[in-house]
Amino acid sequence: MTVQPNRKQQRQARRLHRWLVPIAAAPLLLTAGTGSLYSLLLEQDIDAFWLMKIHTGDFGPINLQPIYSVILGVLTVVVTISGLVLLIRTPAR
Repeated sequence: MTVQPNRKQQRQARRLHRWLVPIAAAPLLLTAGTGSLYSLLLEQDIDAFWLMKIHTGDFGPINLQPIYSVILGVLTVVVTISGLVLLIRTPAR
């Protein structure tokens, strides 16, 4: 027997997902953007080393380099699972 979430639970899940996605997407987009921009600039013989620092999680006074890849991985999994939970619906009775 499967338990079907009621409408209030579905709304809460969607609200949580909408709150989580921007928070999780920001560092992912920052990493993708700085990595791409660094590669493009390097092809033009411009060494923007500061972009690589941001890309790897060194934000000046806040240095997340030792755990930054783990953080990005966890955020990716959380957002993926959150989205999949919203997609998977139990059949109505």
